[in-house]
Amino acid sequence: MPDTFHRTGFDAALFEQLMAKVSDFGATPMGGVDRMALTDDHKAARDWFAAEMKARGYEVLVDPIGNLFGRIELAGGNARTVMVGSHLDSQPLGGRFDGAYGVIAALAAVESYRAECAATGTEPQCNFVIADWMNEEGARFQPSLLGSSVFAEMLDLDFALARQDRDGRSVGDELKRIGYDGTDKVGIPDVYLEFHIEGDDKMETSGARIAPFRRHWGALKVKIEVTGQQNHTGPTPMEDRRDAVLGAAYIIAEVRRLADTAPDTLFTSVARVDISPNSPNIVPGKAVLFAELRAPEAATLDWAESGLKDALPGLAEKAFTEAEIVSIDRRPAGKFDPRLIRLAEEAADGFALPRMDLDTIGGHDAIPVLTRCPAIVVAVPSVGGVIHRHDEFTKPEDLAAGGDVLLQMIRRIDAAGGDLDKAVEA
Repeated sequence: MPDTFHRTGFDAALFEQLMAKVSDFGATPMGGVDRMALTDDHKAARDWFAAEMKARGYEVLVDPIGNLFGRIELAGGNARTVMVGSHLDSQPLGGRFDGAYGVIAALAAVESYRAECAATGTEPQCNFVIADWMNEEGARFQPSLLGSSVFAEMLDLDFALARQDRDGRSVGDELKRIGYDGTDKVGIPDVYLEFHIEGDDKMETSGARIAPFRRHWGALKVKIEVTGQQNHTGPTPMEDRRDAVLGAAYIIAEVRRLADTAPDTLFTSVARVDISPNSPNIVPGKAVLFAELRAPEAATLDWAESGLKDALPGLAEKAFTEAEIVSIDRRPAGKFDPRLIRLAEEAADGFALPRMDLDTIGGHDAIPVLTRCPAIVVAVPSVGGVIHRHDEFTKPEDLAAGGDVLLQMIRRIDAAGGDLDKAVEA
């Protein structure tokens, strides 16, 4: 292998054209996108993307949980399958690159490889699938990673279809409404690749331009109901108030205290609170908290969960309320495939791109898929470490560099017929 590759192959112009177009769907005046799962803007983006794939000869498929796939058989029915993708849904008032970069780069890279094979007379050895997973973000429907978790058989389909948003609309009903209640069966691939923006400033600070994730942190998504008693904020004596939000506040402070007790090994948040009846002159009778605890080690999560459960009754009692954990979504920590890490590193080295290894603290669709086949997430830098915000940005040259690395990984995997052991040996 040469010390450096000539930067050829990845169609950056195609990528930029597609990226600009997908950014129109749900565009906000601030420059980001608001394209939550199964909204009209999300449907419009998926309709456009499905049409783009179909026009290029892909078979467009939608499975029962609404995952959108484009399959193209370049090597025949018995060949191994390489799946590449991410997600087109966004956070409310989110950014243009989170998720969408991985989907658009996937199509641009596979199209680049097809063109390269046609120009050189190379016979592809693998078939390819582009994936746009449903409800990765978990902003509208919980839990996150919903579509990929059903695909990987980590969640039951009926459970997923029954999830509801704040207005009581279910995933199943919304899939039907927008025409993405599919029936297609898409098999587990032999390899899954996902490219993503970093969402931190470690790469920018160090000067790295490519970072394969080695580990993914575990997470607990904890839903807590605090029950008080609705009353008037005026005449009700302070000593008689059973304020659910006050009880929630004590719990929120405890969730933060747990993280402060385990610095750099436990990240926590309570980023959503649903208050009932949510009137400024009513003592709230109920507050529902959505807490998250993330850690790289199972023992840390076990400790944090135990500590929260033990503290909950006393914290609620301080506000004369009651608190109950009504559900916990568990995502164990783990490691990505070391062969794919090596292929990403060698591709970066070949293009003389500075690289580093990272953990991912956030969730990605590759995590449930990893339970069924070798998978990886590879990051490119985020300017200022911004993610899930309208001003998230990655420089065009870094987006293209990620495309170069992705294409080189596809080349290596395809040349080995999808056999990762042979790919790294080569």
